[in-house]
This record gives sequence, C-alpha cells and structure tokens, in this order.
Amino acid sequence: MADVFRALDDETRRLVLDELAARDGQSLFEICSSLAMHHGVTLTRQAISQHLATLEAAGLIATERRGRTKFHYFTPGPLREITRRWPPDDAPSSGETNRKE
Repeated sequence: MADVFRALDDETRRLVLDELAARDGQSLFEICSSLAMHHGVTLTRQAISQHLATLEAAGLIATERRGRTKFHYFTPGPLREITRRWPPDDAPSSGETNRKE
C-alpha cells in the first residue's frame, strides 16, 4: 500500500489519474495533450512516461499495447482498498471522538 501513497504524493500523477478517470484508454500523446490543455502541465513525454510507470507499478493504472501504441487505463482497486481500511464503517462523524466518558 505504501507504493500507492508514494504514487499519489505527486500532483502530476494525480492529474494523470484525473484525466484517465475522465476518459479511460488514452495513449501517452493524448495524456500529454490533455495535461497541457486542461492543466497547463507541459512536461516532456519521457517525464510523463516515468509518471505513468510509477502509477502502473502501484497498480493504479493498467496498460494495453496495440501495435506501436500503448493505452493506459485507470484501475481504482488500490484506492478502494484504502477506503475500505480507513475510516472504519463505525467511525465517528467530523467533530466527534471515540473517547468513552
């Protein structure tokens, strides 16, 4: 789970996930274009590719190669694991505590 937190620690990687959540199955070129148009992020394709590799290693994206093009897909499973773990279903609402008085 630590690799998921490390992957999410970077703003660019969070923006990549936002873009894939909005439109799944994008190529590297499409992701770079979306980041530039929607967020003003103008990194090189190599830099974005490294961010994608980190997200893939954390299990947050999956890839599929078709010919020379690699398509990237958001996989929310690791995020579901985090939300299942924290907070527990019986967690107090905001402002409450678990203290017994």
